[in-house]
Amino acid sequence: MGNFAGLDVSLDEAAICIVDDVGRIVREARAASEPDVLVAFFGPCGIAIERVGLEACSLTAWLHAGLTEVGLPAICIEARQAKAATGAMPNRTDRNDARGIAQIMRTGWYRAVHVKSPPCRSWQALLTARWMLLNKRRDVENGIRALLREAGLKVGTPSRKAFPTRVRELAADTRSWQAWPRRC
Repeated sequence: MGNFAGLDVSLDEAAICIVDDVGRIVREARAASEPDVLVAFFGPCGIAIERVGLEACSLTAWLHAGLTEVGLPAICIEARQAKAATGAMPNRTDRNDARGIAQIMRTGWYRAVHVKSPPCRSWQALLTARWMLLNKRRDVENGIRALLREAGLKVGTPSRKAFPTRVRELAADTRSWQAWPRRC
């Protein structure tokens, strides 16, 4: 006789529902969306858990790693499939979604999603940060070009390294700035 848990995770709090092998609710609770808090909930509750289901979200990898480290059988499930299964419920609340995810775990009607390893997630975060910084740099350069163009100053196509020097050269010419129409 196994028990199955469903977690509906939000940024601050997770709704937890544990059902038995026939679908009866054994226990429901709310806990902080922190791995150590969830582990502390499942540990002393004295209920043998066969599967713990988490819907794929931004916190899933972190929570999944924390739960599996202590031996809890956490499974990340596809968000669209969970939504389709819980979408038939008349009242979509965190509590009802946790119930639905627990029932999905009980029936086995889920598709597990691969959870990336911590080093892989770290590399992805670094690449995303790099991409974001390059985009911001391009946006700032384009903004400076547009401001100077208003005064009739054309930056041209200098290299990235030569861009600041070229902008300083153009901005040093105060005659162009004096000719700029006053809108005050």
